[in-house]
Amino acid sequence: MNPAQFDKILRQVLTLPILVLLAAAGALLLAIQSTNTTVRQIQQADASITQAMLVEKLIVDEESGLRGFQTTGDPRFLQPYQESQAALDQQLSRLGSLLADFPADHHDLESLHSAQEAWRVGFAIPVIATVQAGGDASDIPLNLLGKVRIDAIRAAIDTIIRDSESRRASRIAYWSRQVHATFIALLVFSVVTGLLIGLFMRKRLHEVSQSYTRAQAVLRTRADQLFASEQSLRTTLSSICDGVIATDTEGHVGMMNEVSQQLTGWSQEDAHGLPIETVFRLLNRNTRQPVEDPATTVQRLNCVVHQSQDVLLLNRDGSERLIDNNASPIRNQSGDMTGVVTVFRDITTERQTQAALLANEKLAATGRLAATIAHEIHNPLDAVANLLFLMESGSTPEETHQFLGMAQQELTRVTQISRAMLGLYREASAPVSIEIHEMLASLLLLMQGRFNLLHVHVTEDVSPGLHIEGFPAELRQVFTNLISNAAEAATGQEKACVHLSAQPQPAEPLPDGHLQEEGVIITVADNGCGIPTHQLDQLFRPFFTTKGENGTGLGLWVSQGIIRKHGGTIDIQSSTAEQTHGTRVSVFLATKPHIHLGGD
Repeated sequence: MNPAQFDKILRQVLTLPILVLLAAAGALLLAIQSTNTTVRQIQQADASITQAMLVEKLIVDEESGLRGFQTTGDPRFLQPYQESQAALDQQLSRLGSLLADFPADHHDLESLHSAQEAWRVGFAIPVIATVQAGGDASDIPLNLLGKVRIDAIRAAIDTIIRDSESRRASRIAYWSRQVHATFIALLVFSVVTGLLIGLFMRKRLHEVSQSYTRAQAVLRTRADQLFASEQSLRTTLSSICDGVIATDTEGHVGMMNEVSQQLTGWSQEDAHGLPIETVFRLLNRNTRQPVEDPATTVQRLNCVVHQSQDVLLLNRDGSERLIDNNASPIRNQSGDMTGVVTVFRDITTERQTQAALLANEKLAATGRLAATIAHEIHNPLDAVANLLFLMESGSTPEETHQFLGMAQQELTRVTQISRAMLGLYREASAPVSIEIHEMLASLLLLMQGRFNLLHVHVTEDVSPGLHIEGFPAELRQVFTNLISNAAEAATGQEKACVHLSAQPQPAEPLPDGHLQEEGVIITVADNGCGIPTHQLDQLFRPFFTTKGENGTGLGLWVSQGIIRKHGGTIDIQSSTAEQTHGTRVSVFLATKPHIHLGGD
């Protein structure tokens, strides 16, 4: 073979594949252009269908707004109607441009225009005018007319959609035939070129397959770990004793644990996707007015929220439970809020127990005061009886006059004790002005017999004219407890004494920048043996007592609750040292406090 033949063969070998590739490329280009044209036609049909659905949605919004205004008469319901009117003409015009090449659809569009205008003029505008004029728009013939015309609108839209879908289906079928023909044309080329690149592709595909297998194994492991973590979280939420409700950023319920389902009466399936205010309904315990749920508050404030006041949770069956609740935002790695979690617990039994303890302490205090009052009244009455006996036994006129004066003194003392007792239990329905000296003096009068029995000397340093506002009976109960505790603690000392004092406290700034209210500090001090340091932190706990069987352990706990209710504070300082032993209780009461009528 000479060089010319070799060159000719070489040129053929090189030229023929190039010519084949160019021919295949040209044919493929033509097929692609034809296919693109078909795809554009399909897209045009899709756009027509989408635009028709958008027009239908606007018409539905327009009708819904009109129906809402027709039913309620509230002008706010006309907003969707008015907004849809503003956008409908523009969208119909756009739909007309999409259907311009199709006379039949253009005719249907004109029918849609006419039907929509007939509904608006013949039904919507009369209804709006009737309602705005205060008339009755529930006329059956008028509403049937509105229904007939809105049905005509829907029929026109359905016709347009059906025609567009029919064109879309035929074009998709034509596109399928094009693709099939192109596939057959490329098959020969694929077979020829596939043999040449098969080995290379096989190697590369093998490497890709191995990489895919490894990635799939990693994803499976991570999915198993995520599932285990989710199951662990669900088990934890189901096991805790508090109710937990998780919502999304729109306030819709996503997850509820078993406790929250029991407290609200809603199952997870029924509550899923509902607004939180539908499932978690709250009322103020005192006013019975609805309370904003904490999840909504968190969405508004974007911070942790705790409702300190007691609120009632309405169960789905209508029952009520007293709860304590708080809510926190759920954030992603970027710090954006993705939801809210609400945690709440049933404190009904706890509040009932506290009420029972309060009643028990009040009963015990009443019993102690009744015994004291009976003793105080019994002594003067015994003295009067003895004086009467002496007068009956034949006393002289001078002695009789003296005995009558003594009997009058004893009866005056009984009257004072009786008045003090009435003042002690005369409860006010609202805070009233209280004179500190008068209140404490009446308590000391009632308790004088007990002081004598305990051999306790009580000193008082209370200036007249100090007033506060509050509930007298409750404050008398507090200071009865404190003075009784001081007297019993001072028992047995050589110079057992109780010192009672009160002094005004002017308003002054506190370290945190707030202003201390103007008020009165009342101090009850004794020279008893004192209270050990490790017991001071437990004094205000219910049932803790240093008196053994002689105490209920509720006096200081109840007293602290009453003082807090009056917006005040109570502080105890005590020493067991040999030289400085004794206890000092300081009570601050504001002159004009913010009384917490709902309790502490």
